[in-house]
Amino acid sequence: MGDTSGLGEPTLEEQIAAYQREFQDLDPQVEKIVNALARLNRRMNVAYGRQTAELGITSADWEVLKALVLSGAPYRMGPSDLAKRLGLTPAAMTHRIDRMVAEGLVTRDRDETNRVRVIVELTPAGREKWQEAMRMATVFEGDLLQDLDPDERATLGEVLTRLLRRVEDAQPDAGGRLTDLD
Repeated sequence: MGDTSGLGEPTLEEQIAAYQREFQDLDPQVEKIVNALARLNRRMNVAYGRQTAELGITSADWEVLKALVLSGAPYRMGPSDLAKRLGLTPAAMTHRIDRMVAEGLVTRDRDETNRVRVIVELTPAGREKWQEAMRMATVFEGDLLQDLDPDERATLGEVLTRLLRRVEDAQPDAGGRLTDLD
């Protein structure tokens, strides 16, 4: 098999042909879709990782910043809530928060209403990093979808959302990570 992608892996067509050779019950249309989605996801993650690195943050930092922004103003959550949202162990979350506090992206303080509880809060610097990452991602995503007209984008969004719902219904516990990013 030749490497026509330049990335050390066979083309989709070559991969599917090899699968069909080894497993005759394969539906080539399904395999093309699933493998294209997997490759797209991998390459998008690499691109996003490069963008966050350019900003001086890790993909792991980005996940925390995103979770805090999604929580809404005043952008604070407890460490256990963050860990649960990100599918991390408490120890991994503590390590991540320690690093982000040192970088000035978040603060960690005792809850004034419950001194036992700790609150992690987005700092202005953390919010600015999130906004910069969003600006970069918006450009990348616009370029990615530039060949699709608005109707195609809407259709693709609807179809992918249906697929996502099916997986979420079948695998409700699969929202977190299998292993920590740190």
